[in-house]
Amino acid sequence: MADVKEYVKKAEEQMEEAILYLDEELARTRAGKANPKILDSIRVDYYGTPTPISGAASVTTPDSRTIAIQPWEKNMLKVIETAIINSEVGIMPINNGEVIRLQIPPLTEDRRRELAKKCKADCENSKVVVRNARRDAIDALKKAVKQGMAEDVEKDGEAEVQKVHDRFIKKIDELYAAKEKEIMTV
Repeated sequence: MADVKEYVKKAEEQMEEAILYLDEELARTRAGKANPKILDSIRVDYYGTPTPISGAASVTTPDSRTIAIQPWEKNMLKVIETAIINSEVGIMPINNGEVIRLQIPPLTEDRRRELAKKCKADCENSKVVVRNARRDAIDALKKAVKQGMAEDVEKDGEAEVQKVHDRFIKKIDELYAAKEKEIMTV
């Protein structure tokens, strides 16, 4: 029976990684509110090392439509500003000599639908990963039957893997529903 638990645990770990990745992707999606995570993919040259902006400056959200970036060193202002301009964030930074501000514009209805569609695609990709983990676990259980595992134990293992699969698919659907609501709220 310990063998079945190992297969289920391995599948569950793969499914958990898919959820974590999806959570990160959804957090990076700009939903009309200021979220410092949209800057996570931007790197600046900080003493010769590519560093995330949060590693070279203090990033805060003073209100729901503004991100404030205060570099720890004044000479980093221009570097951070250039990195934001060259990134895919699509927001023009405002530099007052001490703080860089990003004003998050309100989203149009078309852009909201586009973002919801992108989030749905990300969720579908995560569901594929979860299904693949289930398939791999079931295949491994079937191979174990050929190596001497009892068939009823294998069937119980398949049922357990299916329960874990269903739980993760439901979690993905909940994440999508929450993000879609956030995006579509004006």
